[in-house]
Parts: sequence; C-alpha cells; structure tokens
Amino acid sequence: MLTRLWPGGYLVPRTEAVSAATEELERDGVTLVKKALDGDELIALRDEIAAVYDSTGPDYRDASGERAWSNDFRYEMFNRSPLAQKAALRREILDVIEPLIGEDCHIIANTCWRNPPAEGSTHGGGNWHIDAGPHIPLRDDQHWPQELPHPVFAVGVHLYLEDCPLASGATAVIPGSHTSGRPPPQDRIADVDLTWREVGARTLEAEAGDVAFFVSDVWHRRLPPEESHPGRFFLQIHYGRRDIAQRVKATHQLNHVDEPAMQRIDSDRERLLLGLHVQGFYDG
Repeated sequence: MLTRLWPGGYLVPRTEAVSAATEELERDGVTLVKKALDGDELIALRDEIAAVYDSTGPDYRDASGERAWSNDFRYEMFNRSPLAQKAALRREILDVIEPLIGEDCHIIANTCWRNPPAEGSTHGGGNWHIDAGPHIPLRDDQHWPQELPHPVFAVGVHLYLEDCPLASGATAVIPGSHTSGRPPPQDRIADVDLTWREVGARTLEAEAGDVAFFVSDVWHRRLPPEESHPGRFFLQIHYGRRDIAQRVKATHQLNHVDEPAMQRIDSDRERLLLGLHVQGFYDG
C-alpha cells in the first residue's frame, strides 16, 4: 500500500486502513465489488454507451485493418460518453485502487466491450494472457517472497453493463499469478485448468453494476462461452500510476515529436526512442 507524500510527491508506505477489496486486490491480483452502480444510473450509462455503438462504426486500431471482432469495441470512451467519463471517477472504484497506485493515478486506456451472442471467442482475450509487463520479470528459479506485498503498476477494471454469467464466457483470473514475474506458459494458453502454485482459476461471474478489478500482471482470460449465450457488455477502464504514460490514443495520433524531428527519423530504433511505438494492448 502506498500514498503520495507532499511536498515532493514521493511515494511512501500507506499507514491508513484500506478496504478488504483493496487488500484482496494486492494479495490475489483480483477482486469483485458488487453493485457499485445500479438503478437509473446504470440504465443511463448502458443506454448512452449503446448509443455510441449505434452512431459510430468500428475502430480499426492496427495495421491488420478490419477483423471479425472489430465491431465489439469502442475506444476512448471518456471522450465519447459523458457518463462513462463520470463512471471512471466513482469512489467505489477509486477507493479500491488509489492505495495501490496512488491518489494521482490516471486512466491509461478506456475501451468498451460488447461481445455479441456467438459461439466461441474470436479475439486474443480468449486465451490466458497478461495486459502488461510483467513489471518485475523473474527467472524460473526465482520466486517473489510471499511475505512481501507485490507492487501494483496498473489495474484493469470491468464495470458490467449487463449480467455476465458463466455461459457468456466470464473472465477467469488465477489468484496470485501477478507475483509470478512471467507471462502464462505459451504451451498452455488455452488450458482452462492452468494453475499457478497449485491455485486454479477464479471465475468472475458478475451482475450488471458489479465491478471487477485485476492487476495488469495477473494471468486472466475469457472462458469459453457456451454455444448459446447472451453476450458480454462492459466498460473497461485501465488505471496506471502517474509515471506510466496514457495510451488512450496511439502514438502516431498523439505524440511529443515536432515535425522537423519527425522528418529526421531514419531508423525503427529512433522511432521507438522518440516515443513512436507500435500499437499495443493499452492503445485504445
């Protein structure tokens, strides 16, 4: 747990009490808060985001162009939906994450998912993966000390706009795997029985208005949906520490490179050095 110390702005250990959800998120890399949003607020948010889908086409965010699942997503949601912007500010969310990534944490990505009723999973989220990192890579012969809290650098949040039962392909998370210092084993990315230190997956079955939290380094995936299911609809908000760059817009759209410097670039390494990166997971 941490907090910012002013003046100076340095991070120091937090001494104040935190919620059980925050403790679970730090320990297990995952937690679920029930009914953070309900009633008319939830309906209004859902309807406003649905209208974004109705009024705009798919966002093609990478060089591959159109894909079968491109229409499932809408990016930059706080720019497109006033209610999505305010939902990201709710204390039911910030009270959980601020003790882990700071009171000045910010949104690094903000994407809505609306996976339609369909058989199977058509995008990479259907296999075990991590969203970033691992932020502290470890060799196979190294293990994070269990008595030492693992630092958190970024947190993914799913605010569910509709119920997400197991049949819809609910998100599964392997508790504690954020401390592994490695991505999921590539030869088992589709294995629903994958474990870390003999701990298997926790399934985040959710109701509309619930909020799921998971550390960016934790192993997670969408479970295989049943042949007949209602789909998934949730607002995804990624929060990061102040010193982690925002990725809401891709670097070719928004960067710190003036045109003369852009024209002087003559290698791929120089592009990366100046911050013009290939698009990654958080770019949206």
